[in-house]
Amino acid sequence: MDMPLDQAMEVSNEALLVLYANGDPAAAGQLTARLAPRALSIAQRMLRDLAEAEDVVQDAMLRLWKIAPEWRTGEADPATWLTRVVHNLCIDRLRRRQRVSVGIDDVAEPADPAPTVEARMIRDERAALLDAALAHLPERQRQAVTLRHIEGLSNPEIAQVMDISVEAVESLTARGKRGLAQALAPKRKELSL
Repeated sequence: MDMPLDQAMEVSNEALLVLYANGDPAAAGQLTARLAPRALSIAQRMLRDLAEAEDVVQDAMLRLWKIAPEWRTGEADPATWLTRVVHNLCIDRLRRRQRVSVGIDDVAEPADPAPTVEARMIRDERAALLDAALAHLPERQRQAVTLRHIEGLSNPEIAQVMDISVEAVESLTARGKRGLAQALAPKRKELSL
């Protein structure tokens, strides 16, 4: 059943995946447009390398397309499934790297022509301070805080992605936020520009 792209906007992620599995290429395009940006953001934040993050997202999307014909409706949202796959692929890559350190100065900020130079400098300084503070958190706390407060996932979604309980997510994010507050306290003046 082919559906015009404008009507597909009203269709759930799961329904789009089923439409794709039934041969609708427009559904694949719509689902990719919905899911890939968040997946790329998560992968890039975890890996700190855009090219590697793009590879992870491409691999995760291919896995989604391969399992589409066997998708069991009602069990999971494809967005949550994809986030979990991206998360796991990133963890695998991080383990393979043997935790090679990447300095904050080695990560290029994407160019953003809209804000002024001053606004970009302030934003970049704040982002660098936040990234540096995040880097000092234990890995699980960093993942939970990033998924919750930067990527905007709900606690139940994070629990699925990290394969832990909602209570464990709440504990990790609370401890992570306390750790960030402690790490950023000496930088309060710089952050309140």
